Amino acid sequence: MNFGAHMSVAGGLHKAFERGAAVGCRTMQIFSKNERQWQAKPLADDDIQRFKAEQARTGIGPLIVHDSYLINLASPKDDLWEKSIAAFADELERCDQLGIPYLVTHPGAHTGSGCDAGLEREAEALNRLFADGVGGDTMVLLETTAGQGSCLGGRFEELTWLIEHVSHPERVGICVDTCHIFAAGYDIRTPEGCAAVFERLLSLVGSERIKAFHLNDSKGPLGGHLDRHAGIGEGEIGLDGFRFIVNDPRFAALPMILETPKTDDGSADIHNLTLLRSLRSGQSTDTTAKVE
Repeated sequence: MNFGAHMSVAGGLHKAFERGAAVGCRTMQIFSKNERQWQAKPLADDDIQRFKAEQARTGIGPLIVHDSYLINLASPKDDLWEKSIAAFADELERCDQLGIPYLVTHPGAHTGSGCDAGLEREAEALNRLFADGVGGDTMVLLETTAGQGSCLGGRFEELTWLIEHVSHPERVGICVDTCHIFAAGYDIRTPEGCAAVFERLLSLVGSERIKAFHLNDSKGPLGGHLDRHAGIGEGEIGLDGFRFIVNDPRFAALPMILETPKTDDGSADIHNLTLLRSLRSGQSTDTTAKVE
């Protein structure tokens, strides 16, 4: 299984590989720039070469980038919308330069304009970027959200609508966040619940559309719309839902990324990755084992 985690790029993008290898990542998610700033210094040729050399050395992949939290492609405010489109274009181009196939994004927030208007705004922004060929073949992965406030993507039908209204659907996929779907009201605590939820999702978008997972337990209750992540088995979801997902053959080749609470020494990532591997193998859930 392609288990991994979101890793820091402090000190340079290439540094993420050393950190990922140290905790046992087989795949990895990063930010390609400071996620709290609109602009970033362009990637230098040396940066790109070091990044690709480290990926080749560690063999970690496929890689995923998560876009900036500032971006809102569903905004009704023209100035913020245009600024978001420009920032997202830069994110796509950086992925293309680094050879990263997937860019994960939250579908945005309508901030009072209404769900339909927000979805139309999001689709228009993506269509503009795709029509211009921004980012080459980089695929945009719409992340399932907790449906908090005016955030879009808390209902599977909203993601389906976006896929149906983009001009280049081959460039759009889905990243399933387990904490988010649970917080949005999809009960994945049992094998039966998981089966029903994914039957619904797959019936709407198709199995080929799901490209990645964020595996996170939830600090909040079912349907509470609280986007608060917990370690695997340490929240309201529990282990059974994760056991179902990691043993589903339809998802066996997909990158599965932790966005769980971290420790400075990496022990939390090691703990959670080891636990996921034990669920996959059907062995005991002894999380004191070392990552190979």
